[in-house]
Amino acid sequence: MERRQWIGLAMLALTATSLGAQEAKVPPKPFGVVGQPGGTGPAPAVAEYLPALPDHTVYRPARLPDRPLPIVLWGNGACRDDGLAHAGFLREVASHGYVIVVPGPPREEPALVPPVRITEMPPPDPNRPAQLARRGPDATSPEQILAGLDWLERQNADPASPFYRHVDPARVAVMGHSCGGLQAIRISADPRIKATALFNSGVFNNSADGRTGLNVAKSELARLHAPIAYILGGPGDIAWPQAIDDVARIVHVPVFFAHAPTGHGGTFRTAPNGGAYGVIATRWLDAMLKGDRAARRYFVGADCGLCKVPDWSVPRPLLR
Repeated sequence: MERRQWIGLAMLALTATSLGAQEAKVPPKPFGVVGQPGGTGPAPAVAEYLPALPDHTVYRPARLPDRPLPIVLWGNGACRDDGLAHAGFLREVASHGYVIVVPGPPREEPALVPPVRITEMPPPDPNRPAQLARRGPDATSPEQILAGLDWLERQNADPASPFYRHVDPARVAVMGHSCGGLQAIRISADPRIKATALFNSGVFNNSADGRTGLNVAKSELARLHAPIAYILGGPGDIAWPQAIDDVARIVHVPVFFAHAPTGHGGTFRTAPNGGAYGVIATRWLDAMLKGDRAARRYFVGADCGLCKVPDWSVPRPLLR
């Protein structure tokens, strides 16, 4: 493996470790709008910490339009308890007309890092134990994420709420990164979910390999009832074997599978607004929740829009 690739993997590992350590030390931000509006969509979006929802962070257009917006549920990488862990990416998606609920209060927004091309995993550590110790309970849970959806539904029906008639509970998607992708799989069984997207994630082929406290089984894939996208960082992504197996198993709902050589970190932090992931997520949601035909062409057929983007491979496009 090239030295640059090794450095990239080390940076990602250090980043994950440092974020986990910071989480225990960094207190939540004050209630209110956090940071500056962002995103390239028609309605710059903000992150907001609400006293009525202290265990979550909400992303929304800075000015809610006079129409109901689709709802997106998000699961953080490492299932961490920080609503700012993917802030640039989530502001980008929200700026295109979505209300997003994220588990965890806003703590600290990570800085951008240089992009690194990662094409393969390093050799296994000979000192690694045959079976890793499973972690205790994760900092967030699928139930917590769904509680955010329940809250938004109540707000939508409350004339005293700023969200009154501003969200559409009939158009809900769930997305997540890594461990948050496992949360998304669990949540996808909820009949309210109309689409799912996993980034750098998949159900463990061997449950003993999982370090998360969330034990998602392959059998849960049978509960999917809506289209699902798997977006991976190529063979250098630690979730690669799991995702490959998942995609082969899912035959009862539409599946989209694409990858680029980004490794497990993807493009969340290597470019403003989540980079390519921000574009893919927004177009997936536009296609699935808004019926946008142009957005759908980004995912359909051998000549799909993403198929033509340099560095991206699409082994399984949507059929129609």
